[in-house]
Amino acid sequence: MEDTEVKSLKSAARRGGIISAAALSALALASCSAGQITQTSTQVAAVNGAEGNSEDGTVAVRDVTIIVDDAGEAALKFTAINQDTSMTEHTLESIDVNGNDVQFDSTSLARDCVLVGDSADRLETTPQADGIGCIEYTETTLTNDDFAIGGNVPVTFTFDSGEIEVYATISGPQLPAGSFSREPGSESDYTNL
Repeated sequence: MEDTEVKSLKSAARRGGIISAAALSALALASCSAGQITQTSTQVAAVNGAEGNSEDGTVAVRDVTIIVDDAGEAALKFTAINQDTSMTEHTLESIDVNGNDVQFDSTSLARDCVLVGDSADRLETTPQADGIGCIEYTETTLTNDDFAIGGNVPVTFTFDSGEIEVYATISGPQLPAGSFSREPGSESDYTNL
């Protein structure tokens, strides 16, 4: 008869311990990121600008972005909406960007009306919905506080019904479509912003 090889219980116990330790390690590592409360759980990419609502839900701001042009001039781009179901008019009283006041023409918004803010140059090139709906346009300017393109700064909108604070992305000039030359000194040389 042939002798069968007998394994000791020590090696089986050792193997079981290693497997258990590996399983517990995998579980522990996976649980580190499984929580609902994380530093980034409430942040979203500001692809279309930041957005926020007043605490009572009567007004909202959308597409909030700080625009810095080729000359270094800054403006605030935003859309404010009166969504008050009680048909109350609301007024945008002030806007603060990182401690600096934004210059704009204050205006009242009736229910379902929209206020679009942007730089004078961008408002001139944006198609406007004159006579369609309830849309007002306002030119915005603010002091360029050495804004770093790609960074984020706090923006506080003060309405008669409360404040809305968002973190807006600082955006640089958009390149002309289809005709970008990377040669230094060319018309579209963006190396000296």
